[in-house]
Amino acid sequence: QVQLVESGGGLVQAGGSLRLSCAASGPTFSSYAMGWFRQAPGKEREFVTAINWSGDVIYYLASVKGRFTISRDNAKNTVYLQMNSLKPEDTAVYYCAGGPGTGLRVKKDEYMYWGQGTQVTVSS
Repeated sequence: QVQLVESGGGLVQAGGSLRLSCAASGPTFSSYAMGWFRQAPGKEREFVTAINWSGDVIYYLASVKGRFTISRDNAKNTVYLQMNSLKPEDTAVYYCAGGPGTGLRVKKDEYMYWGQGTQVTVSS
C-alpha cells in the first residue's frame, strides 16, 4: 500500500508562486508514474501534469505549460509541483496521484493511489 501526502498549498496573490510537495511511503516509489490533478468547486477533477518514473518524460495541461514545473526526487520519495505566475483560475484542491508502471499517465483511471489534496487559492 502506498500513501501519498501533499503539502505546500495556501493563499497567494495573482502572479505569485507556490511549491507543492507530495511525499510517498513505500519502497517502490521510484518505479511509479506520478501526476498532479486539481479540482475546482463544481468542476470535475482535471489533469495538470505527469512525470514518468525517471523524470525524463513530462507532460503538462496546456494552460499551465510554461508556468508549472513537475519534478521528482526518487531518493526522497517525493514529487514536486512548482507553480509560478499563478492565476485566479488556478484555484483548486490539488491532488497528487501515483500508479505502478514506468510510463506516463494522464488519465485519472490510470492512477491507483491518491493523496488527500491540498488547497491552493489565488486571489485577484
